[in-house]
Amino acid sequence: MPYPTPDDIAEAAPLIAPHIRETPILTLPGAALGLDYPVTLKLEHTQVTGSFKVRGAFYNMLTRDVPEAGIVAASGGNHGAAVAHAATVLGHKSRIFVPRSIAKEEKLRRMRAFGGEVVLADGSVGDCMAAYAAYAEETGALSVHPYDTVPTLTGQGTVAREIEAQTGGIDTILVSTGGGGLIGGVCSYFRDRVKVVSVETELTNTLERSLREGPDMDVAASGIAASSLGGPRLGVDSFEAIKAHVDKAIVLDDDAVYDAAQRLWEGARLIGEPGSAVALAALTSGAYAPEPGERVCVLLCGGNAEPDWFVAAK
Repeated sequence: MPYPTPDDIAEAAPLIAPHIRETPILTLPGAALGLDYPVTLKLEHTQVTGSFKVRGAFYNMLTRDVPEAGIVAASGGNHGAAVAHAATVLGHKSRIFVPRSIAKEEKLRRMRAFGGEVVLADGSVGDCMAAYAAYAEETGALSVHPYDTVPTLTGQGTVAREIEAQTGGIDTILVSTGGGGLIGGVCSYFRDRVKVVSVETELTNTLERSLREGPDMDVAASGIAASSLGGPRLGVDSFEAIKAHVDKAIVLDDDAVYDAAQRLWEGARLIGEPGSAVALAALTSGAYAPEPGERVCVLLCGGNAEPDWFVAAK
């Protein structure tokens, strides 16, 4: 099978557990967000590197041989921070290629602080991916892909297992999508037991376009969520899992993301990065309307952004 099984993910969880946080669950009354139903939030933005990505980073490095050349990755920020942190903790060096066009200073600072060597790549996100792949080929460094390998999906899928254990069960989960590593892991674990809903912006809609046009396309990511969700296309393994197990694809404009972030701050004093607000915006915009009694969880996937981005950028 081109993507992990629930058993694969269950076996991965105790392996990475010593290196990550079990992030909290918070259930808010609807009034806190301007809604008429309660919403459960998975606060994965409080993870050790500020995003879910550290799960896949550790699982890759703990289950694969790391050569003398170390680790190489490509990232807009969250994956790079996770790879840099995991590599440093496990005694490896790391080099992170970042597209200059979507680089955010807060995320660059985080990657460097965790011990990564950051290389700013000119051109598109696709050009950056090509540069990173070429470096891996030339040096023999272990490539830790942000979304397109089974080990990455397996590690990311552990967040779904954690949600299930913490909540006792949910009906629906809303997940922000970029390259598909997170939603690919989540839907690989939940399969058909939980409705998995993808949420993207109009300017980062890799999943929605892939389902309409096929996976052989490129999205020139832009807009508020580009540094979080700016994958040029879905991963091959992610796409197979998504086709089989994702129930719905929602696409929103940037204004809905700003509004969701503002509501999250006003109602709960929580700040996530734009990628986190995208998933919540499916509810606050009305694009996803739960049935009465439907148990909905929103995965707040990351928090590596300037804390006032949703105010300053409006």
